[in-house]
Amino acid sequence: MTGPASYRSSLHRYALAVAILTGLLIFAGGLVTSTGSALAVPDWPLSFGTLFPHMTGGVLFEHGHRMLAGVVGLMTIGLTVWAWRVETRAWVRWLGVCSAAAVVLQAVLGGLTVLLRLPVEIAVSHAGLAQIFFCLNVTLALVTSRGWLEAPPRVPDAGTPSLRTLSLATVAVVYVQILIGALVRHTGSGLAIPDFPTAFGRLWPPAATLNDSVAFQLAHRLGAVAVTAMVLWTAVAVVRRHGGIAALRRPALLLVLLLAWQIYLGAAIIWTRRAVVPTTTHVVSGALVLMTSLILALRVRRLLALARPVPHGRAATSAASTAPAPRSASTAV
Repeated sequence: MTGPASYRSSLHRYALAVAILTGLLIFAGGLVTSTGSALAVPDWPLSFGTLFPHMTGGVLFEHGHRMLAGVVGLMTIGLTVWAWRVETRAWVRWLGVCSAAAVVLQAVLGGLTVLLRLPVEIAVSHAGLAQIFFCLNVTLALVTSRGWLEAPPRVPDAGTPSLRTLSLATVAVVYVQILIGALVRHTGSGLAIPDFPTAFGRLWPPAATLNDSVAFQLAHRLGAVAVTAMVLWTAVAVVRRHGGIAALRRPALLLVLLLAWQIYLGAAIIWTRRAVVPTTTHVVSGALVLMTSLILALRVRRLLALARPVPHGRAATSAASTAPAPRSASTAV
């Protein structure tokens, strides 16, 4: 299939619905962990040998998560088939294939998490892949939207570093921070440092307190500092260089607000001794920070063109010339 892509409202709305449900699936997964319900159902793919167990206690959270995952998985496969049939952009079709493959792999990791009794490596991989799956579906919703397809002509991505580089680096830093957060969550290290913003009453935890759990928690706090620096750097660069482009300015400012909310939730986890609401909301808010940084990076790539450096001396030579050089067969390009 070739030719320019056209806006298909039904496809976009369906992709948007899949992305929203994927976000709800992350929320449901966060509830499973926050309530300690990961092994409430001890078998997989069935639940107590049946498709519909009695939904009480932790089973409600664990089996509810599985049911929602099944719905999202089927809808994702449907989105992939639909995109493959009507999309003229090959990369969008393959993006759908990647999303379908991710949801299948995610189901396998989820099953292994139960069957192997919560091994940390698989649990963290399950959490990390969930974020990648979410990002794939958010991207599909974005690139099938009218705003993406009818984007205005590009303007130069001036400045150092380029916004392309800066925005992509921000996405990477946020994702690494989410992985560290998953490590903290699945190793039970959420309260390894019992106070905030201090650490055992100090700026840096005493040497006598250092162990793996404290190291994971400390790494997560340092990661929050790195994320804050990158988000603020990126947002300021966007506003200063292209503040007149609402499609860039709005996600940049939203990213700052979400980051502030995420930091508050991280503190609330400590202050409330890992209460379910702030702990689960922290997981979802982290996904929203990642989503917003990704949307910003994708829009930067769509709306801004790389500024080509002018070779040294060429600008001066061009300015000094008052008439164009004769074009000949030997110099024509």
